[in-house]
Order: sequence, then structure tokens, then C-alpha cells
Amino acid sequence: MSAAMAPEDTLPRLLRRNARGHGAEVALREKDLGIWRSITWAEYEARTRAIALGLRNLGIGEGEVIALLGDNRPDWIMGEIAAHALGARSLGLYRDGLEEEVAYLLAYAGATVVIAEDEEQVDKLLNIAEAVPGLRHIIYSDPRGMRKYADPRLLPMAELVARGEAAHAADPAAWDALVDATDGERTAILCTTSGTTARPKLAMLCGRAMVRHAETYLAADPKGPGDEYVSVLPLPWIMEQIYVLGFGLVARMRVSFVEEPETMMADFREIGPSFVLFAPRVWESLAADVRARVMDSSPLKRRAFDWGMKLGLAAQAKGRRSRLADLILFRALRDRLGFTRLTSAATGGAAMGPDTFRFFQAMGVPLRQLYGQTELLGAYTLHRPEDVNFDTVGVAFEGVELKVDEPDANGVGEILTRHPNMFHGYHGVEGVPDLRDGWMHTGDAGYFDKSGHLVVIDRVKDIATTSRGDRFSPQFIENKLKFSPYVAEAVVLGNERPHLTTLICIRFPIVSKWAERNRIAFTTYSDLSSRQQVLDLLRGEVEKVNATLPPAQQIRDFVLLYKELDADDEELTRTRKVRRGVINEKYGPIIEAIYAGERSIPVDTTITFQDGTKQRIRTVLGVVSTEAQREMA
Repeated sequence: MSAAMAPEDTLPRLLRRNARGHGAEVALREKDLGIWRSITWAEYEARTRAIALGLRNLGIGEGEVIALLGDNRPDWIMGEIAAHALGARSLGLYRDGLEEEVAYLLAYAGATVVIAEDEEQVDKLLNIAEAVPGLRHIIYSDPRGMRKYADPRLLPMAELVARGEAAHAADPAAWDALVDATDGERTAILCTTSGTTARPKLAMLCGRAMVRHAETYLAADPKGPGDEYVSVLPLPWIMEQIYVLGFGLVARMRVSFVEEPETMMADFREIGPSFVLFAPRVWESLAADVRARVMDSSPLKRRAFDWGMKLGLAAQAKGRRSRLADLILFRALRDRLGFTRLTSAATGGAAMGPDTFRFFQAMGVPLRQLYGQTELLGAYTLHRPEDVNFDTVGVAFEGVELKVDEPDANGVGEILTRHPNMFHGYHGVEGVPDLRDGWMHTGDAGYFDKSGHLVVIDRVKDIATTSRGDRFSPQFIENKLKFSPYVAEAVVLGNERPHLTTLICIRFPIVSKWAERNRIAFTTYSDLSSRQQVLDLLRGEVEKVNATLPPAQQIRDFVLLYKELDADDEELTRTRKVRRGVINEKYGPIIEAIYAGERSIPVDTTITFQDGTKQRIRTVLGVVSTEAQREMA
């Protein structure tokens, strides 16, 4: 097939199309040293071309794996497209991955090149050299601090680009030849799954699936060259790939990259995006931060906030907006958060509590839930703008088939999905047990409501039953708890137990602020979480949630953990999902003591920080009983 007739079904072809047809338009922005730098489509293609030809000059070619490690940056996505132009596969790695995780994924994928951001990531790669003998080249974008290194595998990005530019000057047709040869059916992306129960697998995704699924998604939620998006979620996550690469290349949506994670919200506000996707934990954190700021404000402002929220929530419950609430509260709040220009907002990756959803809907944020999996190219259901129901995840995209397998008397069963743009399988794994007759068994339990919306309850294996025979969804109750500004994480327990109990992690920045205002002395997270006043504060928050639950699902007692749950300790995935098996094993003695009726639990343990340092923690966890427990007694 000639280049003129070839379908635009790979990322390199889309990039070339946009550069040739819209070369002077802004495609990307990056903030560096406080200044926003614009990158046109022509510049986007030129640097990607130089990276691809530079990699080819190093001997990198078809079938090899090129990994990318660092913050969201233009070089990250340019490196990915360059890999696809060579017929190689890209593998995104989470920037905060520990050395052991990075070594496992690089060795498992057989990566030969890593494009790393800076000295921090280079150090990580050099420390795991023996575990990844096939790694031949480490290309770094930021040269600061790199003069002291002499490893022969190291190569600055500037030199790689110079090699590529020289290769282009010598053979101007080389880039077009590479792009013309790209095959949309070839595996282009190795995308890590969430890994809630074990090490993440690598889903094999082809270029055509990425492009076509982005087109399907855009039919349900249109975007165009006038839309702005700020890339803040990790690029290894499939949804950020769909937005930054899929939407960016298919719809020419402008994508901006913040300077540092610490400046995210300030940079976000400067751009004022028209579209945003945050994971539920980010939305929860924003809601908690708003409440924390209100706590620090004057009595007059607190009363105005409470009044505005009351008006807004009452109007939202009727499907309307309160103009008065908008005037006295929400307009300023949207501006403060950078949401003034939003025309579309989404949450996905995990379930969101209905209270958080109502909060942002009342504020005037056009928030909608989506649902999907890595293997199915991310989202494939979404609320329609005129039909938003926070109890559901909306309806399927055009061409996507959904069904509930073996429903019970209430219509609840496992969610099965199939559509034309699915993954090819898992790298290094023969067969896919969860893929049968073209249907992907998601492992999630759900049902369809009367309006045809899909309702996702929890993971099938996580839906629990007490020893009294009462069924409950831990995730549903956890999301209610996390609406509290004082709760950062919660793990609800009770499967095959007489009642429900919970492990809670306090949201330290907010609880510490509350403690200071109430003149409560403390030193560390562990010390603060053990204070009686904090236990009483959290008892009140738990009892508020209990008041919204049926008696059989109420929390009878809880403990405040001595540390936050952390992905580095394998308690959470890199996308911040709870690994329940790890929690049950690691905190097993504490859980058993709670159910044995102990009122105080001594803890003597050591925690290890990311830099390798260790700290011994000796404390006593108080088991807090709620009103539900006292009534049962």
C-alpha cells in the first residue's frame, strides 16, 4: 500500500500527518524554570524524528523494547513514538518505582534501552545493572549532576538528537521510510496492569487499537484543537496514554506538562484546561484540601461555605444548579482550583464515593465517571453529559459489548466485555485464561440499572460475607469514609467475621493542622494517630458514615494505623489501589487482636523509607468502638 493510501493507524503516522498539515500550531507546552515553552507540531515531529534516527544509529530496531522512566515530559512521549517508528515496543515505568520493581519489569520485558529523565532515575538504573544485563543504553534528558558518571551505556539526549539530525541530513527520506513501514497490527505498547494481587503483567497493545479506541472514545466525548489538557497522571497508566497520545494525536488536543509534581495545581490553574481526568484519590484529596482550608478560615467564611454547599447540594439533588451558591461560593472555588474553563471532567481507575461526586457536581464541575481496564485500552463506558448518575459508570461506547455473567437474583454477576480494539495478550504469557470466546472476564461484580447504566460494585473476589451471612462491599464503605477530610485511606474488614472493622490512615497534613489549632502536642505521624483526641475525632467521622449504612454493614470498631499505606511497601499499587492480600498478611496480628476483643494492641516494628533508611516504631494502637458496637453489646 502506498503512503498516500496507508491508514493513519499508528502514532508515528498521525504525528507526521499533523506536522505536515498543521505544523505551525501549538501541540505541546512544557513549563521549565517558571516559563511555559510551546512546541509546535513541526517541532514535535522534528525532535521525534531525531530521537528515532538516533536510536537507529545505536543499532536499535524492530522487536526491541525501549523503556521510559521519569516524570511526564515531552521527551517521554516523543521517545515512545520514536520507538514505534522503529518497529520497537515502548514500556512505561512509574517514576517512583523501587529498584526491585524497575529491575523486574526491565528484565521481564527484555528492554535494551531506557530513556530516563534525570540523575535520580539514572542512579536507579545503574544500581540494578547486574539484574538487567540486556540493558545496552541509558539515555538521559537532564544533564545536571551527570558529569561524575563514566558508565559507557550512558548517553545524553542532546547527543542522541544530534546523531539523529545528522542521519536525517545524510538521508532525508529515512524518516518517511520508517513511518511508512509502521504496521498498525504490530504490538507497539507494553502497558503494565494494576497488579492488585501479584506483580503487574504487561498487556500487549497495538498501534491500531490505540488509535481506533481513541476515535471511539472521542465520539462519546468530543475534543478538538481548541481543547486544553494538563498531563498530571502517570504516563505509564493506560488512560494517560489514551489522552496524551490518543486524543493529542487524533484530535490535536493541546497537552501541557507541569514543571514539578509540587507545582501541579499552580501550573494547572495557569493553563485552565477544558478537560481533566483525575484518579478518585486526587478528587478526594482536592475535596479534603478545600475542607481543610475552610477549617482555617474566618467564622464568616465558614458559614458562607456551609450555606453555599447546602444550597448547591440541594439544587444538585434536583438536577439543577444554584445561582446563589455559584455567586457566593462556587465561582471563586472553581477559579481557585483551575476549573473555570472546564467543559468535561472525568474520574476513573477506581471507584469514587458518591459524596465526593456530589461535592464536585454541586460546584459546577462537569464530572463524569468512566470504567475500563488496561487490557481493553482503558475506558469503554462513560456518562453522557445529559445523563449523569453518580451510582453508575454510565453506558458503553459505540461498538462495545457488555454483559453480566451468571447474574444472581438481584442481577449481580461478573462484568464481561468485548470490542474490536482489545489487547493481543500478555507479554511472555501463553494464553489468557480471562479471555474466553472473545469476552474479557473483568473480575468486577456489577449489574445494569433500570436505565441501562452499568453499576460496578467491587471486585468479585472482594465482595465479602460476614459469618452471619450478610454481604457487603468493602470498597463502597471505604469510599464513604474517604470523603472525610481526616481520612486518607481505609481498609474495611469483615469477611467471614461476626462484624465489620476498619484500618484507617489519617490524612496527616489536615489532622496535624486540626491538632495544632486545638493545641494538641505531637511529634510524628505515629504519635499523632495515637492521641485520644484524634481517636475521638475519627470516631465521629466513622459514626457519620455508619448513619448512612444498614446495621449489618456498619463499622463496629477501628484502629488508626501507625503509618500511611504505601506503594513502596507493596500495600498499594502504583495507581493507588489497595492490595488486600498484602494488608491481610502484613497486619494480620493486628486484625486478629481486634477480633479477639483487645482494646489496645502493642506494636514494635521497623519501616523502611524509599532511600533505604529505617525507623523503628514502638507504639500502642487503641481499638476504638463506635456506637454500633456499643448497641450490639
